[in-house]
Order: sequence, then structure tokens, then C-alpha cells
Amino acid sequence: MASDIITDISSSSQLERKMHLKGTVIKTNKAGAIVDIGVEKPALLHVSQIIVENEQPFLRVEDILNTGQEVDVYVRNIRDDRIEVTMKEPLLLEWREIKKSMVVKGKVTQLEKFGAFVDIGAERPGLVHVSELTHSYVRNASEIVSVGEEIEAKIIDFNRRRKQIKLSMKAMQPKLDEIEGVKITPARSNRRNKKGKSKKEKPPVNNEASEEKEPTVMEIALREAMEKAGVDQPTTESRTKKIKNVSREQEDILSRTLKQRA
Repeated sequence: MASDIITDISSSSQLERKMHLKGTVIKTNKAGAIVDIGVEKPALLHVSQIIVENEQPFLRVEDILNTGQEVDVYVRNIRDDRIEVTMKEPLLLEWREIKKSMVVKGKVTQLEKFGAFVDIGAERPGLVHVSELTHSYVRNASEIVSVGEEIEAKIIDFNRRRKQIKLSMKAMQPKLDEIEGVKITPARSNRRNKKGKSKKEKPPVNNEASEEKEPTVMEIALREAMEKAGVDQPTTESRTKKIKNVSREQEDILSRTLKQRA
């Protein structure tokens, strides 16, 4: 892009990486070319950094570049002993420049149900997962963004070996409780069973009833004998005491009853 070419550079101390310059070929050889970029010493253009129209392969540098030819170059590296340039437009964001929590701008290039791919000027596009689009629930990325849309996001993770960059648009948005004037009402705790019905609280346990022991065979026989004899049955509260203090008369009734059954 001719519009960003810098022309007022006269010293190597002014050079910065990725700077776009105009140069003149001084010499060519098998390794590449020597280019005058307007500073006190020429720059090296390696053969691997030479590009041709339609990216066609070439055998000799002389077939592409000639002495005195003007070329557009970018500063690739600045060393104490030499300056390296390239004809390839550098990435806006290189791997060594990528850092977590860095805010970047980019353009949505592809939409998938699970998220959106965004060109941020790096080697690979970054991915905004559907869960990182916004604080609210989203089923499909197309509900929030569209192809060609320019967005701002934060880098939350990256893996150079796998060529992966994870982005978050949600991280750039305020949470609901951070928005002025918004009042958050805590949700009521309402546990529901599988059928969607609220669980009813269990009634309080009657300790007296739970403490009542199951009658033994002897007690059951005693009750039957007392019923036949016309003796009133004791109440629940006094039953235990009366059973413990069974009178001789009741024991006799019980004994006769058991003999009759036998």
C-alpha cells in the first residue's frame, strides 16, 4: 500500500520493525539483493523474502530484480551489523507479539454454530466461542455477529504450536451488576423435582408416635384377653406403665385364654 510508505527516514536509528519503505536495488546475487533504503548502510533482501506476481517460482534473482530497480520493502529485522528487509507484507500481529488480555480489533470472516472466526491480522484467525460472545445465553453465533462485521475482543488464550487464538467479546462488555441503574434481584431458591413440581416440606415428625414400640406377641394376646373379659384398654400414654404392672388377675385371664387356644 503506497499510502503508508515512509519517506523521511535518514538514519538506521529511526527504523522500526514492519516499517514500509521505498528502496533501490544496488546489487543482486544468489542469496538475494542489496537494497538502498536511504540510511547510512544498505539492507539485505534475502531470496526467500522476494515475491513475484502470482507467486510464480523463479530460478535466479536476476530474473526478478535488476540493479537500479525500485522496490517496496518492509523492515524485517534490525541488527548491529545489518538491516534485513522483506517484500512480503508483515502480519499486523505476530506470535511473539500476542499476549493474554490484549485487546484487538478484527473482522468476522466465518460463522459456525459454535462461534465466530475473526481476522485480527495474525497468522490464523481467532475464535470467539459462542459462550464468549455475550453474557446472556446464545444458541448460535449468527444471533450476535455477522460476516464482515468489525468487532473488538480480548485475547483470553493462545497456543502457537496449535496455531490457535481464543478471543472473548464478553470480556469487553460490562456485567449486568456493573451497569448503573440496573438492580439485580436474587433468584428464589425453589428446588423442583423431575416432574417440575415443587417439593413439599415434610410434616414434622411426631416424636411420641415414633418412640412407641411395636407390640410384642405377649402384648397382643393380652389385649385380646382383656377385650373378651370386658376390661378397658389402657390409653397410649399409660399403656406401657400398665403392661409393666400387670395384675395377677390379668395374668390369670391370660393364662386361661392361652390354655383354651391350646
